[in-house]
Amino acid sequence: MGQVQLKGIRKSYGDVAVIKGIDLEVRDGEFMVFVGPSGCGKSTTLRMIAGLEDITGGDLLIDGQRANDLRPADRGAAMVFQSYALYPHMTVEENMGFALKMAGVGKAERAQQVGRAAEVLRITDLLKRLPKELSGGQRQRVAIGRAIVRKPKVFLFDEPLSNLDAALRVNMRIELSRLHKELGTTMIYVTHDQVEAMTMGDRIAVFNKGHIEQLGAPLELYNQPANEFVAGFLGAPRVNMVDRPSASGAAAHQALWGALAHDAAPTVQRVGLRPEHLHVLGAGEGIPAKVELAEHLGDVSILHLRVEGADQLLSAKVAAGHSQIDTGHVVGLRPDARWALRFDANARRVA
Repeated sequence: MGQVQLKGIRKSYGDVAVIKGIDLEVRDGEFMVFVGPSGCGKSTTLRMIAGLEDITGGDLLIDGQRANDLRPADRGAAMVFQSYALYPHMTVEENMGFALKMAGVGKAERAQQVGRAAEVLRITDLLKRLPKELSGGQRQRVAIGRAIVRKPKVFLFDEPLSNLDAALRVNMRIELSRLHKELGTTMIYVTHDQVEAMTMGDRIAVFNKGHIEQLGAPLELYNQPANEFVAGFLGAPRVNMVDRPSASGAAAHQALWGALAHDAAPTVQRVGLRPEHLHVLGAGEGIPAKVELAEHLGDVSILHLRVEGADQLLSAKVAAGHSQIDTGHVVGLRPDARWALRFDANARRVA
């Protein structure tokens, strides 16, 4: 079992409240992702679950047992840090088995458990090496292996891939997802990378300023964000936001607003649209826009567009066949209003 419940969890440093009452249930066997910008409270919450930070208020339950005052070693949780935290003078095998050694586990049993974890992580051939002889990805596998041998109820990951290069991060995302399916253990994963959150999590908790803005499945949050913050945080390039124009606003801005919000209630003050739902046409068609910057990425192009009267640039994600469109060109836009996200004056999405 590995159910984790947070009931009204709060954390303050003196008079400064950093976690402002979090209620959350992480299901047994679930891959839960905490995502949000730096300073939002996601890592602090993870550290409170691990027992590395005291809880100011509320209750933490692990498998129904109140864990607020339990020592970290008694909580059934194992943490994997961003920095790997490997002992440089120990081999991979010794690093992975160190916690078992401290717990009094015999040498033969330690070797068996370390060997089993090494097989799962595909690092059996590295067991006799020192950390300095490993790549970043291999070191991260060792850090994960050190957690596996403890057979925890819950794995806690604190931005474990942020020190790796882009290609290796993709490989490790695949490996961690495979590992979760193979072990079936509850995992709570902290990241500021929305791509990691979208691709790995069964559910995502979006943190902001010490509370959770929204909790749900990745595509649910992407397509039905609760507010402007969630809409803007998930997705790359960011969601386009269009403000309600004034009565005397530019014709292009009026046309864009009309296409996106033509049947919306008067309470709607802003409309969002994902870049993949803003279609690009030839000049003279649709709503006129000027290409301020064209980023040709090979498989797709990202066009940053200026519509007269609109305060913000718009982004459109188009297929590689549009690579002939370049900076300075004038194009036409056709927004797909079926995907429009409408927000009221309080930045809440209007269903």
